[in-house]
Amino acid sequence: MSPTYILGISAFYHDSAACLLRDGEIIAAAQEERFTRKKGDASFPRQAVEYCLGIDGIPVGDLAYVGFYDKPLLKFERILETYLGTAPRGFRSFRLAGPLWIKEKLYTDRQLRDELGYQGDMLYSEHHESHAASAFFPSPFEEAAFLTMDGVGEWATASFGVGRGGDIEILKEIHWPDSVGLLYSAFTYYVGFKVNSGEYKVMGLAPYGEPKYVDLIYRELIDLKEDGSFTLDQRYFNYLSGLTMTSEAFDRLLGAPPREPETKLTQREMDLARSVQVVCEEIMLRMARTVHRETGLDRLCLAGGVALNCVGNGRLLREGPFKELWIQPAAGDAGGALGVAQLAWHRQCRQPRRVTPGKDAMKGAYLGPAYAEPEIETYLKSINAAYRKLDREELLHAVARLLADEKVVGWFNGRMEFGPRALGARSILGDPRSPRMQAQMNIKIKFREGFRPFAPSVLRERVNDYFELDVDSPYMLLVAPVRKERQIPMDEAADRLWGIEKLNVLRSDIPAVTHIDYSARIQTVSRETNPDYYDLIREFECLTGCAVLVNTSFNVRGEPIVCSPADAYRCFMRTHLDSLVLGPFLLEKEAQTEWKESGNWRQEFQLD
Repeated sequence: MSPTYILGISAFYHDSAACLLRDGEIIAAAQEERFTRKKGDASFPRQAVEYCLGIDGIPVGDLAYVGFYDKPLLKFERILETYLGTAPRGFRSFRLAGPLWIKEKLYTDRQLRDELGYQGDMLYSEHHESHAASAFFPSPFEEAAFLTMDGVGEWATASFGVGRGGDIEILKEIHWPDSVGLLYSAFTYYVGFKVNSGEYKVMGLAPYGEPKYVDLIYRELIDLKEDGSFTLDQRYFNYLSGLTMTSEAFDRLLGAPPREPETKLTQREMDLARSVQVVCEEIMLRMARTVHRETGLDRLCLAGGVALNCVGNGRLLREGPFKELWIQPAAGDAGGALGVAQLAWHRQCRQPRRVTPGKDAMKGAYLGPAYAEPEIETYLKSINAAYRKLDREELLHAVARLLADEKVVGWFNGRMEFGPRALGARSILGDPRSPRMQAQMNIKIKFREGFRPFAPSVLRERVNDYFELDVDSPYMLLVAPVRKERQIPMDEAADRLWGIEKLNVLRSDIPAVTHIDYSARIQTVSRETNPDYYDLIREFECLTGCAVLVNTSFNVRGEPIVCSPADAYRCFMRTHLDSLVLGPFLLEKEAQTEWKESGNWRQEFQLD
């Protein structure tokens, strides 16, 4: 009997992606941005689809179903009603967006079929149903509650319900225009970062500030109920009828217009970031308590863009009512492609769900392209790169020695990660013991803001030796404190520093991964899901006694994570990376010929 293939697609808003199931097993998933090199690419995921189908070499005609992650007609209904409800203020927005919707997005079915050359069954699920499916179905739980939170789908902005066996049921929703995701995005916009990508920066900036605006937010912007439901005062926002996130009333309330992007950050932006983060965490905690009370279940699955707020997730784990959490690594819109594909498998194909207790179905999120050794070497020869081929043990020892000598290494190994985090397949690595590493990696390699923290990758069995955490965190979606005995208390002089001045104060014996509030965004690494990365950390531990590495995504600011060997080599040569590993090949920067850049690359990516 031939396998059943199902293709899931998310597209046309941001972070387009494709996912392929074979008899219910997730065999491939990738975001389009990785192939086109356009960050957050929202176009039809043509190359991601081509990659997914190429895994088993199947033609489009062999697909049993194609699923799309939301319902465009429902979304258009919401947009149209919003514009009509805010007329005449919303006319300008409608004049710009309306023709696009009418021309393209109302004809999604035809567009999908034309792009794919597909004439078979097409399925559409609601946006938050796709999120819920992506949260529950790959989880290691036979039965669990789920909670989804984001900006907005069709009408829903948050939902919760129950997953059992091969089905999910949404019990309650919060609807547009009340949205915790859009509240957070409004502050992202106001402090001068880009919506739908700068939210990570707000979370990273928050510990440098004080929660000075929390009372103001509760008094003026949001009416938060004890059960986690809320309403936003739309006088202060402009996403209903305008082209910005916040209104002039918001500016008057906070006493200034939004910060101009790329201008100097001040203590005010840090305090605003801290305040909205505190409010977001409180909403997440109240929602979770309600979900626990109404479902009676002890396990919770999370998805939607807000589920990428790993600080909030850490508080849910420590303070929430649930015994276990599982968070979809591609929690944003990309994961919707995975969710709708699984809905098709369980609902349309009526197939049961197979669960391995304690093990999720995401395969470590290593679901993207891999490149064979001959393919990598052919590329290296084509550009006259200088490289050495090493056997596995030699390579691991050589890279561990480079890291112990405070060199920064680009690590390109195996299948690319699905989701926004680099997890040891497309990573830049460093020594966490180095007090210089955070500044060096931010400024000389990532070309990004110096305040942004780096994450530790730690051997799973050693995580509790370094952090106040003793559960799996394979997808870097939980923040926890560094253990007290590893912390270095700030003296009086350091305490008197404000905000960003505290960046260079040593806070632990692994300073490069210890944030200003003594926290860390942790990735636990197991040999089962990534043996090469695990053994590299083990080798580093043998040399240094430290079972932790600095792990950040292999890219520079404004660019997607690298996908191909060519992407990796370009990033290597454009930055101050010392060494590059491409499969079994080790490249040293000083051995390479001079790199000649085409175009004004630094200007393109807004680099200093």
